[in-house]
Amino acid sequence: MGKNQHVVPHKGGWAVKGSGNSKVTKVTSTQEQAIDYASKIAKNQESELIIHRKDGTIRDSDSFGNDPCPPHDTKH
Repeated sequence: MGKNQHVVPHKGGWAVKGSGNSKVTKVTSTQEQAIDYASKIAKNQESELIIHRKDGTIRDSDSFGNDPCPPHDTKH
């Protein structure tokens, strides 16, 4: 399982950042672009995607790994 990917606010835009990384992976102008990019990484690494709001709180998350207790959602 790879590093969880976070979509976080970054200098007037949005950034994709791996858990524990000091540097961002990619900066985008919209949150949607950052989510799309981070989703691809999370799917490839079989990890989690955590989407933050502008204030830093968690807005949503998604699991692309082998979750032992998968949620019963209808997103996918």
